[in-house]
Amino acid sequence: MNDRFVRACRHEPVDATPVWFMRQAGRSFAAYRQLRERYGILELAKTPDLCAEVTLMPVHELGVDAAVLFADIMLPLEPMGVGLRIEPEVGPIIDKPIRSAADIAALRPFDPAAVSFTLDAIRLVRRELDGKAGVIGFSGAPFTLACYLIEGRPSRDYAIAKAFMYGEPAAWHDLMERLATMVGIYLRAQVEAGAQVVQVFDSWVGGLGPADYATFVQPHVRRIFDGLPDVPAIHFGTGTAALLELMAEAGGDVIGIDHRQSLGDAWRRVGYSHGVQGNLDAARLLAGWEATETGARAVLDQAAGRPGHVFNLGHGVLPATDTGLLRRLVDFVHEQTSRIGVAAEAAG
Repeated sequence: MNDRFVRACRHEPVDATPVWFMRQAGRSFAAYRQLRERYGILELAKTPDLCAEVTLMPVHELGVDAAVLFADIMLPLEPMGVGLRIEPEVGPIIDKPIRSAADIAALRPFDPAAVSFTLDAIRLVRRELDGKAGVIGFSGAPFTLACYLIEGRPSRDYAIAKAFMYGEPAAWHDLMERLATMVGIYLRAQVEAGAQVVQVFDSWVGGLGPADYATFVQPHVRRIFDGLPDVPAIHFGTGTAALLELMAEAGGDVIGIDHRQSLGDAWRRVGYSHGVQGNLDAARLLAGWEATETGARAVLDQAAGRPGHVFNLGHGVLPATDTGLLRRLVDFVHEQTSRIGVAAEAAG
């Protein structure tokens, strides 16, 4: 039984700091690249056997303590009537971006049966792991999803989406409410299927200042976390140094810390009643082991052995990352934080 990841998310004693990596499912694995020669990303994500295979690769190859579902945050938007495609080297492209209140009113209510392939994949992963690692479900957060829907594609400044937010506040809140409802239903369905921890990704929320976050985003995110069943939840965003306290208030047992900020300072700010996840700069792995080890030691020093730390990158695994270095990093964190007998003593 390897439950250190779930235990850490619950702030319980663990025998070693758990490790997993965002975007660990795929990307850097040769076996994944071979699959991608035969299948598109959405085809992989929508075929339960293939999705489970990719999801399990990092557990088998790297020894990480959790498997995160191989999926795209855009998948639950399709059942709401959103046409989209994934373009290589670009990302999600929306066929008809939202431009008006009428476009929002046309969105259909979300039915989790429409993403049964995702739920089936979670069941397969949970059954295959059989306690060998935790299972993570996830969803994009309303702000990030709204930005994709309005911008129509990835953006550097989210100017179109933010202009809509400022200029059409009633329509914006309607959209956010619909998305928050969808995210809540989606995550609860994942938990029912076997996810032991869920993560909410707000990849673009760092484009907002504190006042705008509090007004236009926080109430909707809080409703998501308030409606989750009794499983640990991780709240992650990038570029969020100015928003940490507000994000912690919005919800989440564990707050994800990106590489642009000090993990130690961030943990102090959100409060030690929360766990934290992070926050090694993924680019260090491209520079070799010495740079990776130096960064990992700094992260562990800042965590200072407190309960509730989940070791991760500051964002996601970069495609050119050497999987051998990832494996070495997992082993290093486990060895450096080994607390032999701690979990057993706590349980006994």
